[in-house]
Amino acid sequence: MTFDYCIIGGGIVGLATAHSLTERYPNASVIILEKESTLGRHQTGHNSGVIHSGIYYTPNSLKARLCRAGSARTKEFCHEHSIAFEERGKLIVATKPDEIPRLDALYKRAAENGTKVEMFDAAAIAEHEPNVAGLKAIFAPDAGIVNYTEILNTLAVIVTARGAEIHISSKIEAIEEAANNVTITCASQTITAHKLIACGGLQSDRLARMAGLKIKHRIVPFRGEYFRLSPSLNTVVSAMIYPVPAPGLPFLGTHLTPMIDGSVTVGPNAMLGLAREGYAKWSISPKDAFDTLSFFGFWRVMAKNIMPGINELRNSVFKSRYLKECQKYCPTLKIDDLTPMEPGIRAQAISSNGRLIDDFLFLESPRMLHVCNAPSPAATSALPIGDMIVDKITAPQK
Repeated sequence: MTFDYCIIGGGIVGLATAHSLTERYPNASVIILEKESTLGRHQTGHNSGVIHSGIYYTPNSLKARLCRAGSARTKEFCHEHSIAFEERGKLIVATKPDEIPRLDALYKRAAENGTKVEMFDAAAIAEHEPNVAGLKAIFAPDAGIVNYTEILNTLAVIVTARGAEIHISSKIEAIEEAANNVTITCASQTITAHKLIACGGLQSDRLARMAGLKIKHRIVPFRGEYFRLSPSLNTVVSAMIYPVPAPGLPFLGTHLTPMIDGSVTVGPNAMLGLAREGYAKWSISPKDAFDTLSFFGFWRVMAKNIMPGINELRNSVFKSRYLKECQKYCPTLKIDDLTPMEPGIRAQAISSNGRLIDDFLFLESPRMLHVCNAPSPAATSALPIGDMIVDKITAPQK
């Protein structure tokens, strides 16, 4: 089977790329290969459903621009296709005096990014969110909530209506680039494509290596463990409640998030995983564990973040410690309010020199583009990310 474009990965970035391709080149033949039996099985189906507004990112950076554009595009897409979303707003709460300078810096950064924000004192926090306590907070009214799986499934309907093919249960066994095409071998079929786009998420480094590209990073899985609050607490907060993020880490901290189905979740933490796709607690994949533990860059990261790592481990093992993280800004929560739910797993790219890669990472060859890191907020930014990928893959070779 021969196609103009083959996309590996049936998550939201892969489908957004297919959406952009089929819109821009309606006569092109496109195939999407997904190794799971359903689309969005991993990161897309396990995120907290937040439409981010772009507070955190370096002004004028690619992440900041994509987040702003993605927030608007996501809401427009939802309006166009009757997908439910709500602009609940995000409240970033400082609960200790030493967090206030970091909160003030975030407020300045939000203004530089063109993100609409307000600064609340303790009284304003209590007025807006009676069950939340804090010294000072930033409120971003444009932040929203949505079910990204519903967006993903709508994208799938659109691209197949335009003629694209989606093949599930198609695990990639080999990728070979030639002068005029790329051959992709699955267990049940072989695909030839003029261009290949790999949006492999948790498997992105392995796909790049399989394709013969030299990589200097490794995907290390971090488990994000969530709890769902008891239904009686579905109205405990109106907005999303976030702590002030820890400096130097790409994780936003344990937060309270109203979900579009009416429930409220707490999480995630950021616990090192030893299985890229193992969702049960203490899952271990020997292959995945070896890939992580044999990578020198991982040990460099650990050496620089020993105490945060120990703290996350304690929070994972002891539910009472996890609860205390939430009680910092929502003191009324009790341990019986936390009911388990399936975790998510974040594909964290780490460089060989021990840097947590917190920006986009693409590897390109004449006929391939591998998305090796699409960091949060990738779901929010998926539609403009898809456009950017199509720009790259269809640009004339220099």
